[in-house]
Amino acid sequence: MAKKKQPAGTPAVVALTAAGAEFSVHAYEHDPAHPSYGEEAAQAMGVSPDRVFKTLIAEVDGALVVAVVPVSGSLDLKALAAAVSGKRAAMADPALAERTTGYVRGGISPLGQRKRLRTVLDASASAHPTICVSAGRRGLEVELPPATLAALTSATTSPISRP
Repeated sequence: MAKKKQPAGTPAVVALTAAGAEFSVHAYEHDPAHPSYGEEAAQAMGVSPDRVFKTLIAEVDGALVVAVVPVSGSLDLKALAAAVSGKRAAMADPALAERTTGYVRGGISPLGQRKRLRTVLDASASAHPTICVSAGRRGLEVELPPATLAALTSATTSPISRP
């Protein structure tokens, strides 16, 4: 995967470009009728669902936290709370998640968010040379090494997903 000159676009792509990160962008035609944004992305790109990660916004003890987990699984809220030394976690209100990140549901990227939130990347990401996450718009994904994502988001890595 070579470093490519990317056109200015979503805040996520702008952030990656500004950081000089190695990444590639994958665009696909988003189907509004598809039941799962992440599974749609995996199918459209021909990538295993365990390499495509979804960005979820949860609330842990009143603070918003970004959880990045494979689309092949689901977020373990208890594990997320423990990962940030919290007691209780719940999914955040979708409207609050959109306002805080600056992205729409189904297109929330862990990169380039309006307000920088504490981020936890599922430990399974390290099993892959590259993973795909939303580039900040439905139908647009970025592929990058998990260590790059962790570094650019100041993420901690912890087992926060379950099958």
